[in-house]
Amino acid sequence: MEDFNSWKDLLNPEFYIKMGGFWLILFIVFAETGLFVGFFLPGDSLLFVSGIYAVEIIKETFGSTGSDFLDTTLLATGVALAAIIGNEVGYYFGRKTGPSLYKRPDSMLFKKKYLYQAHDFFEKHGALAIIMARFLPVVRTFTPIVAGIVKMDKREFLRDNVIGAVLWSFILIFAGHYLDKLFMDQFGINLKEKLEYIIIVIVLVTTLPVIIKFMVGKKEDFSKYENKDFE
Repeated sequence: MEDFNSWKDLLNPEFYIKMGGFWLILFIVFAETGLFVGFFLPGDSLLFVSGIYAVEIIKETFGSTGSDFLDTTLLATGVALAAIIGNEVGYYFGRKTGPSLYKRPDSMLFKKKYLYQAHDFFEKHGALAIIMARFLPVVRTFTPIVAGIVKMDKREFLRDNVIGAVLWSFILIFAGHYLDKLFMDQFGINLKEKLEYIIIVIVLVTTLPVIIKFMVGKKEDFSKYENKDFE
């Protein structure tokens, strides 16, 4: 079992893989949206690196199937299920707490007009919001909660939740597994020895759209929501 040496380990996907393997990976994926505390933990990088270790992870947990493809599929399926369940928990939490939030007075950190905006956003772009949020760190933690608060249709949310979770888990895990094999076979490069660089690249790629939107995005006029009745 991997030993905890510093807080830097909490940002290192390989630490979780070696410390807890399959079940810890699933718990982290669930916690990110189901417990609302995992937004600081590695998400995309954890899945990619898990793909590199897919065969070892499945072998240690269940015993190898004898097929790289099946082992990787089992891992991706488990992660997808954990992601789906986590999102559903987040959604129902938001749905239950929503009414109380509408009665809460505005403060520096809370504005009811943002709930009204989110309601319109999910009515127009619900599928895209739920599916694409899976690939955005931090955003994916709070998106299902907001979807529940604005009372997005349960069946539509479940559909988009499943699509997003499956795409996210299978794309990243299979990319990690088969890119590792490709680099080893074609270039003699072992990606396990380059994990620090891989993690940096993944973090930059996944967070850059959020940063750009925050820095250069246009300010929206929220005044139209001020006198709107919301049910």
